[in-house]
Amino acid sequence: MSAKAKRVLPTRPEPPTVEQILADVRGTHPADPIFLLPAEPQREHGLYPGPAAEERERLYRQSRGYVEMNRRLEESRERLREQRQELQRAGAALERGIAEMRQKAF
Repeated sequence: MSAKAKRVLPTRPEPPTVEQILADVRGTHPADPIFLLPAEPQREHGLYPGPAAEERERLYRQSRGYVEMNRRLEESRERLREQRQELQRAGAALERGIAEMRQKAF
């Protein structure tokens, strides 16, 4: 009988958190291949038959919709951030103007 040494395999790493996944997606370049996939994948006849293919297609379209919605939300968030800063600057200028007018009035 031969005794084989039992190998200890390393443990699997923890899956990434939602924040890590979102940071990864946000950090991708717009030319990343995942964002360049055609809206309508080309299929050869009979390659994806049956209801399972329809479900995959539905999920694929849903995923693409989520990615596009996320992109638009990011753009809107940035636009709102810029508008908020602009309003804060305008508010500060208005406060200074009011203070100057009060000083001149008294």
